[in-house]
Amino acid sequence: MSNVTMEATTILPILKKKLAFLSGGKDRRSGLILTIPLGSDQTSMEELSATLDYLLSIPSEKCKARGFTVIVDGRKSQWNIVKTVVLMLQNVIPAEVSLVCVVKPDEFWDKKVTHFCFWKEKDRLGFEVILVSANKLTRYIEPCQLTDDFGGSLDYDHSDWLNKRLVFEKFTKESTSLLDELSIINDGDKGSSVDKDKSADCALLPSFDPETVLQTGHELLSELQQRRFNGSEGGGGGGGGQGGPAWCPMEEELLAQPQVMKLLDSLREQYTRYQELCRQRNKRTQLDEIHTKVMQVVTWLQGPGSELLKTHQAIGDSMRAAQALQQKHEEIESQHSEWFAVYVELNQQIAALLSAGEEEEVVELKALQQQLSDVCYRQAAQLENRQNVLQAAQGFHSTTQELSQQLDGLLGMLCADVAPADGASIQQNLKLLEEKLQTVEAGLSSLRQKGALVMEQMCSQPAWSLEETESPAGEQQDNVQHIQAVMEEMQLRKQRCEDMVDVRRLKMLQMVQLFKCEEDALQAVEWLSELLDALLKTHVRLGDDSQETRTMLDKHRKFVDVAQSTYDYGRQLLQATVVLCQSLRCTTRSSGDTLPRLNRVWKQFSVSAEERQQRLELALTFHTAAERVLQQERVEAESLDEVDSSGKTLLDRLTMPIIFPDGSEQYFGSPSDTAAAAEGVRERLLLVEERRLQLQEARLHNDNEEEEEEEEEVLNGQEARLDVIGEELSEKEEQEEEVEVEVEEEEVEEQQQQDEELERATQDC
Repeated sequence: MSNVTMEATTILPILKKKLAFLSGGKDRRSGLILTIPLGSDQTSMEELSATLDYLLSIPSEKCKARGFTVIVDGRKSQWNIVKTVVLMLQNVIPAEVSLVCVVKPDEFWDKKVTHFCFWKEKDRLGFEVILVSANKLTRYIEPCQLTDDFGGSLDYDHSDWLNKRLVFEKFTKESTSLLDELSIINDGDKGSSVDKDKSADCALLPSFDPETVLQTGHELLSELQQRRFNGSEGGGGGGGGQGGPAWCPMEEELLAQPQVMKLLDSLREQYTRYQELCRQRNKRTQLDEIHTKVMQVVTWLQGPGSELLKTHQAIGDSMRAAQALQQKHEEIESQHSEWFAVYVELNQQIAALLSAGEEEEVVELKALQQQLSDVCYRQAAQLENRQNVLQAAQGFHSTTQELSQQLDGLLGMLCADVAPADGASIQQNLKLLEEKLQTVEAGLSSLRQKGALVMEQMCSQPAWSLEETESPAGEQQDNVQHIQAVMEEMQLRKQRCEDMVDVRRLKMLQMVQLFKCEEDALQAVEWLSELLDALLKTHVRLGDDSQETRTMLDKHRKFVDVAQSTYDYGRQLLQATVVLCQSLRCTTRSSGDTLPRLNRVWKQFSVSAEERQQRLELALTFHTAAERVLQQERVEAESLDEVDSSGKTLLDRLTMPIIFPDGSEQYFGSPSDTAAAAEGVRERLLLVEERRLQLQEARLHNDNEEEEEEEEEVLNGQEARLDVIGEELSEKEEQEEEVEVEVEEEEVEEQQQQDEELERATQDC
């Protein structure tokens, strides 16, 4: 490596002036050619001296030993300047200069040469100085080693040379400094412990980025290896390079390529050691950071995190309180989530280190990982259990609230007065009441289940340590007592409502029965009215003979029995209505006028049925007597008279109306129906009368006149007897009617008494 005494950057403005340069050309002795192009302007000797000092510091000592050939281009300068430069070379590089070629202008300084001859001063100067024109310079130097300024073919770009020189010097400076720093860092780390403070960590950072310096060196070496420089291809002078211009020859005189390669090799070695050192320190630092973070996570979870959970064990006494506790728990979960995120990150880092760690590090990392996982999983279990408890508590409080509202609604329905319009409304209300009660029972069952779930969740909560269990256990016991108290309260409220429902159900069933009795009583009145209407409109015929009349009489009795049963059924229903009213302490809408209606219709039916029965009995008597008279060969006159009398009586009865107790009158059937019934009786009377005439004619033929007289007397007597018998029968009928009237009056009085008692009972209700 050459001993560089100065850097190009310190005299960069001077070097840019191109006061002197090493083109890379060589003389016939393989010495370097130093060119000093003098311009028409005044040249600063100080700047030229500084330039020469820098240029002469570049070649190696071996290269300097072969000497320099200096070309002083004075074609554009004055003689005194050329002389000054040549004399200055004596002071700057007397030992290195072997030949100085002063290129003279076409018009040489003839007079001035006489005053100073360089050849005479050779011993004093220490080198040979020749004056030569530009076209004769090739006598001393090959054209291929001369630049185009002197008619040569050697390419040289001073700006490119200067830029490359700056790059080389920068790389050399930075790589050398970086090598020293890396060596100090690498060697100093051997005797020091792995654990260092922050100052030691800062010492690990070199002044330059090794990657950048290495990249610069590789780029520089690549350019050197591509021979993109001036100079020959081989060991001696050769043809000029065909590539771009460069700043140094390809030989070892400048030692650029070997120097760069050596620096790169040393730098790579030290940088590899440095990277390994950094990797070890980073691993230790990472382990320390992981350990610190693990301790932070464990400390927070076992400290403030656990304290937050221990101080929030309540479940609230209402849905709103439970929701507030849920919101607070979500805040606690949010705080834990930040630490759980750190846990996940740490777990990933530990897993990555475990895959490439050493045995000692693996043991330490696994211990940290196990400790961190145990604490995090335990805290996560506590959070999850708390969340489950709060969710179960919200469900419990929500069900409690719903059940309380259902009980309030049921109680309000029970406390309201029941005033339904009919039995259907009562049935609907009763159904609604049963549905509400079933809903309450289902709600209470659900409340018990959710209460048991809350207590189960609280009991399954992971236990705290012994010194921490006293406060949470006491609060948990309070929560259990609260849940049990709420369930007991709801059970008592439900039991009270059930008792009230039983009472209301009984009352409503009685009301249903009451309405049913009233409806059935009205139906009984309707049925009795229909029976009365059928009796008056359709029960008119009396029969054509005794057999038919007897059958009709039997049917009439059954018909009356049906009516009697209907009446008795209606009275029983009304009696039940009275009892139900007394039980319900209420009055009904229709039972007050139903009883008079029932009695009125029954009285009308009784009178009509009695009249119908009497007419049928008269018809039966008439037909029986008539048939006996018509069928016998010998008939007494009294028998005929009896048939005739009963027939007339029946006809008279058919023409009479039925007089009801209220004084109204009603006839059986229509007038045509009555006429048809009377016509049947008259026909039978005509047959009897014909029978009478037949008997009389027979007697007339058999008896004499005396007998006829006697017969006339007898007939007269018979007529008189018939009149007497008729009067007796009339009196007897009057007596029977009086008896019947008295019986009916007694029955009416007795019925009135019963009606008055029933009306008083109804009024009492």
